[in-house]
Amino acid sequence: MGDKGWLDALWRGRVMRILRLGLPILIGQLGMIVVGFADTTMVGNYSTDALASASFVNNLFNVSIFACVGFTYGLTPLLGALFTQKRFADIGEYLRKGLVLNVLFALLITAVMSIIYINVHRLGQPEELLPLIRPYFLIYLAGVVPVSVFNVFAQWAYSINRTKMPMWIILFANVVNIAGNYLLIGGHCGMPELGLVGAGLSTLTARLLCPLLIILVFCLDRKYRGYRQGFVSRSGRKGVMGLIGRTSWPVAMQMTFESGSFTFAAVMAGWIGAVALAAFQIVVITGTLGFCVYYSVAAAVSVLVANAAGLSDKREMRLMAFAGFKILLVLATCSSAFFLLCGPWVMNIFTDDARVVALALSLIVPMVLYQYGDATQINFANALRGTSNVMPMVWISAVSYLVIGIPATYLLAFPCGLGSYGIILSFSVSLFIAAGLFMYYFMRSTR
Repeated sequence: MGDKGWLDALWRGRVMRILRLGLPILIGQLGMIVVGFADTTMVGNYSTDALASASFVNNLFNVSIFACVGFTYGLTPLLGALFTQKRFADIGEYLRKGLVLNVLFALLITAVMSIIYINVHRLGQPEELLPLIRPYFLIYLAGVVPVSVFNVFAQWAYSINRTKMPMWIILFANVVNIAGNYLLIGGHCGMPELGLVGAGLSTLTARLLCPLLIILVFCLDRKYRGYRQGFVSRSGRKGVMGLIGRTSWPVAMQMTFESGSFTFAAVMAGWIGAVALAAFQIVVITGTLGFCVYYSVAAAVSVLVANAAGLSDKREMRLMAFAGFKILLVLATCSSAFFLLCGPWVMNIFTDDARVVALALSLIVPMVLYQYGDATQINFANALRGTSNVMPMVWISAVSYLVIGIPATYLLAFPCGLGSYGIILSFSVSLFIAAGLFMYYFMRSTR
């Protein structure tokens, strides 16, 4: 076989490794998309005000949820490197200490969001939405710590190449969530009609169920005995907590800044009105189809780059990252085609309010424009995370999403007079800048 044949075989081998790890994550992510679609559809068909209120709270909490999830991502490169070295007891120790740090971080986020709740009336949203926003906000607040706990154990499972186990847990919780939505939003099968509150309670139930189930699997499955021994052992090396913190904070900040730019965009949509806010939610949940598909591949890339980092194989780290990038370019093309061809049909599912549907349909083109930027930045942000050189992620995300992204959103929406169209169009600005910077620093880290 010639040199080109060997290269093709190696590339195909890496693609298959990425797909084997990423497919279960993708299935779990698609399950979450189904829940998001079901939530938005049921709430949207219940009332436009409920949909607008859900849009505001969901996007406001995206910052806190993504911050907590990002903080758990700091474990992936550390556990992935230890797994390559077969240091299973050490993985258990890192998992225990990572769990403590993540719960403390989630409690800090909960305190911050509680302050925001007290001042939610000052954020310029339509007055008629506040009675719906407040109870939904409190229910969402109760789910922050459970999300963090589940994702700590999920990152452990991903790092040891056991991606199917979290997938099944997520899918089961999603079924519970959708069933709860059906029963509680409209009041079916003798249950009370709770509207938006019912959707919140269903989501909270699923978020409590996920950590409970994954902890039971960790404690009872014989395959994980070596990890449990390290988890319960009191002995351990000094500096582990500090190491986990140093790899976790930058990723949490990166995801906070990214999701924060989307949250500011939701707030600005609320300044335009309830219809604009409802349409924004429909576009965001539809665009999540692309994001979740890209994330599943990028999460696998992060684990495999971390595995290669454990062997100090920088060439393999690069090859794995670019194999993932090629997959994501194909997926971004498929997503863009789907949004253009099926977007109108999808958006009509969510509500029968003609004003909301018409506005959402007008936003399909700017949503399609940022798909390649989103796919690229997700791939190389996760590849950079796999190297453990995560500090550049802080300033890259701060510059891309806060310094450039938020002003671009405001300028395009209001001074330029593009309104909702300008809000969605501005996402291309920040995502493409972040994509270029993440790629550059990954290449520097693997030089």
